[in-house]
Amino acid sequence: MQKATFKDWTLTTLEDAFGLEQIWESDLLKQWENNEESVSELEKSNLLYMQKALILGGRAWNEVELENKFISPLILTARIEDEQIGYFLERPLSGIVGDYQLSGIVDGVIATGIRNPQVPYFCLHEYKRSIENQGTPDAQVLAAMLVAREQNQNKLPIYGLFVVGLDWYFVVLTGNDYCISRTYHADNEEIFAIFKMIKALKQIIHQELNN
Repeated sequence: MQKATFKDWTLTTLEDAFGLEQIWESDLLKQWENNEESVSELEKSNLLYMQKALILGGRAWNEVELENKFISPLILTARIEDEQIGYFLERPLSGIVGDYQLSGIVDGVIATGIRNPQVPYFCLHEYKRSIENQGTPDAQVLAAMLVAREQNQNKLPIYGLFVVGLDWYFVVLTGNDYCISRTYHADNEEIFAIFKMIKALKQIIHQELNN
């Protein structure tokens, strides 16, 4: 059994090691993007307030500032948490995938549980402005999603997100196929599309829990 962290991978090495394939169209991703969530006037006001701070200083923020001043406030505004699922930060995640024991710290995860994450359904990684020296943001979140897939016994699709500076990318993993969305820009009107996709996660996860 080989041990590896989420930072050890690129998309190419993940594909080679685990038989993954990047697909360019996904019905699940389209459904996620075309969700029917609404944005209330209060939510809109809060989003524009957060966006103004992002535009003014976001390009200079470090990862902690990006997480605490924009990403988490946006997710919490979507009211994801309830008695069944929670949003957790900087939590360890590990599992056996194929011939590897994968492990790492996930920047954000939506999972069952209130005090501690149990079964993960959504994984998030964020980066400041560009690719880090170790690993790539897309591969890092996909590696975490593979562990989440195994913890769901490969029965359910896993949803993910990686953020590079002001740019957001959504990911869906179904079996060995994964699809990455187009770029969503948080510094323009697409902030509302980003918010609606985050908001839609609650219904998506509850549907999976009830199946």
